[in-house]
Amino acid sequence: MSSPKKKNESKGFFAAMTSGFSMFSSAMQRSVNGLIGYENLEVINPEGGQDDAEEEAQRGRWEQEERDSYWKMMQKYIGADVTSMVTLPVIIFEPMTMLQKMAELMEYCYLLDLADKCEDPYLRLVYASSWAVSVYFAYQRTWKPFNPILGETYEMVNHNGITFIAEQVSHHPPMSAGHAENEHFTYDVTSKLKTKFLGNSVDVYPVGRTRVTLKREGVVLDLVPPPTKVNNLIFGRTWVDSPGDMIMTNLTTGDKVVLYFQPCGWFGAGRYEVDGYVYNAAEEPKLLMTGKWNESLSYQPCDMEGEPLAGTELKEVWRVAHVPEKDKFQYTYFAHKINSFDTAPRKLLASDSRLRPDRYALEMGDMPKAGAEKSSLEERQRAEKRNREASGGEFTPRWFDLTNEVANTPWGDLEIYRYTGVQPVAVCLIKPVMIFRTLKLVS
Repeated sequence: MSSPKKKNESKGFFAAMTSGFSMFSSAMQRSVNGLIGYENLEVINPEGGQDDAEEEAQRGRWEQEERDSYWKMMQKYIGADVTSMVTLPVIIFEPMTMLQKMAELMEYCYLLDLADKCEDPYLRLVYASSWAVSVYFAYQRTWKPFNPILGETYEMVNHNGITFIAEQVSHHPPMSAGHAENEHFTYDVTSKLKTKFLGNSVDVYPVGRTRVTLKREGVVLDLVPPPTKVNNLIFGRTWVDSPGDMIMTNLTTGDKVVLYFQPCGWFGAGRYEVDGYVYNAAEEPKLLMTGKWNESLSYQPCDMEGEPLAGTELKEVWRVAHVPEKDKFQYTYFAHKINSFDTAPRKLLASDSRLRPDRYALEMGDMPKAGAEKSSLEERQRAEKRNREASGGEFTPRWFDLTNEVANTPWGDLEIYRYTGVQPVAVCLIKPVMIFRTLKLVS
């Protein structure tokens, strides 16, 4: 019997993929797209440069003197988790909160509908994992979303028949919980992002648990995404990469899909590329998947060695929708819908992210007012925390319950919140800036 190395050499790239999950990441360095060449290369200096900094300033981000000043303040946080401990200037924000960012995963939720309808258990994972990959096109935006106020909510309706609600359930550490549902699936997530500031970059670890239940057969899917790195945060051109494995497991059958996100190299080599396989419970490859997370994903049947089956061809399963040109915040059309009242319920909670005065001011282009409102909210939240602690009170989420379950993630343990199923008591809409101020802020 030949050694694994020789076997892989004789069988080619796809065979290397099947030599075991321990060799998966190294094998994926030679991706399908890499074999056929790179098109439309985007020249990227991973370390940044003066030209990049000037381009960022022209895009409306901070000027070089602002970067220098901020760098002096941030040096002391190198190596620390800066998720909520640092006050950031509003100039680097986008007019969206983290709760709304969570809802962006629902743009292509029709793929979950297809997964629920699908009879083939392996093609079902192709649809579901393509849904999980699709959001990375939106995640490449380099603007920072606002941290939600404790008790803040976001609701969305009027999109593919789903209802979506998310709530900020903890402030220290920052934790959010979300739930979405339509006739085909339910989606539940508890998220506690963990960060590590490295000077001119920040690593973001997706400490969380994502579960999707397909209603027709009761199939439960578990998703573990790769970490993300924001590069050239202060100096150079800011850009986002998410190198590593994404794993989606069918907890009902043991089947799984493992997709490898290629790291970006010089001149954009490997950027956006995603490759992997759908495996059965015995870890035998059934379908190969390949594509770019900013363009499209395709799949093809494969043999036991991971090679494409003769007589088959790649079939596209997802393609990114058309996006606005020269949008200030690089928003998709769906991101604009998330901010609009077109996707809001007829009556809206006073705690909804759309109504935050700082977010609203930034959306209207009033930067000074956005900064002032952000500072005011943060100070009111700190004051509310002092008052609550002085009275011995505790915060209790309204729409999610803390369970006794603790999930183990690659980046730490996570307490799980469960959606209560109780519909929020709505309030009538009034002037956006005023309505959010009726919310009792806690932290």
